[in-house]
Amino acid sequence: MKFGVFVPQGWRMDLVELEDPVEQWEAMTAVAKAADAGPWDSIWLFDHFHTVPEPVRESVFEMWTTTAALARDTSRVNLGQLVGCNGYRNPALVAKLAATVDVASHGRMYAGLGAGWSEHEWKAYGYPWTSQRERMGSFVESVELIHRLWTEDDVVFEGQYHSVDKPFVVPRRKPKLWIGGGGERVTLRLVAKYGDACNFGTGRVDVIKHKLAILRQHCEDVGRDYDEIIKSTSLNVFPIESGADPVTATAKARGRYSLEEFREIGSGGTSHVLADVITTKELSEHVEQLAEAGIDYVISYIPGVAYDHEPMQRYADDVVQQFS
Repeated sequence: MKFGVFVPQGWRMDLVELEDPVEQWEAMTAVAKAADAGPWDSIWLFDHFHTVPEPVRESVFEMWTTTAALARDTSRVNLGQLVGCNGYRNPALVAKLAATVDVASHGRMYAGLGAGWSEHEWKAYGYPWTSQRERMGSFVESVELIHRLWTEDDVVFEGQYHSVDKPFVVPRRKPKLWIGGGGERVTLRLVAKYGDACNFGTGRVDVIKHKLAILRQHCEDVGRDYDEIIKSTSLNVFPIESGADPVTATAKARGRYSLEEFREIGSGGTSHVLADVITTKELSEHVEQLAEAGIDYVISYIPGVAYDHEPMQRYADDVVQQFS
């Protein structure tokens, strides 16, 4: 089992206790450096422009520029994206961006891609908000195109949504492609055909078992080795010591928020499950269940980590080390 951790990027209102954008950036970078010095395999970023659960005028650092900067601020951890929004950038440009950052990071790039879902952001930034069918059609073409641009020369592609005419995606690199989403007919088949890794389930064991069974069947259908695909899920969790009072233990990280507000914000405001404030023993038991279900990679968002590194260190010491 390997582990990754999100850095505080602003999207989940996780930098609002700091007023100066430079101070916010340095707080984010400090978390990345702490992870780099610890046992974590990777650090992760979201691809969003406006905050959740409500869009407010607060800092949210853009994913690709931040990825590139963190590539030079760290030296060991892999750099993940969960996940890049297909609608925000041309797929040929994404292939080029990922190749460039993979070089800048000396081969530590985990490039993520998903279809995208934030209607508010798309409209605010002037991206046409199309139907789900059209967004998925564009996503399917992008995944194939990015894969081909990383593995073939002189690619000519004429799709319904995208086209290229022999672009030079040089330097030639092949970062790991993480495909986000658990759509059973389209997304999981894309994972089987082109993905190096998948991410779905938000830690729900029953959902994960079901989706992995479908992924295995897709792999059989397309002739892919199921075992070579990384199977990841994500947790929103704040680990505390056994016997600790959740209100007291989260006080430094919560700042202005009540415990319930903190848990809602920690889930992104969009999940049906609030962020968990649990002991590391409970967290370890959950990870064991995920491993038994077939997960081999856990990516965690720790709310309030910009202001308090202790829960991340506790997670590393009590959980990550246990499974390493």
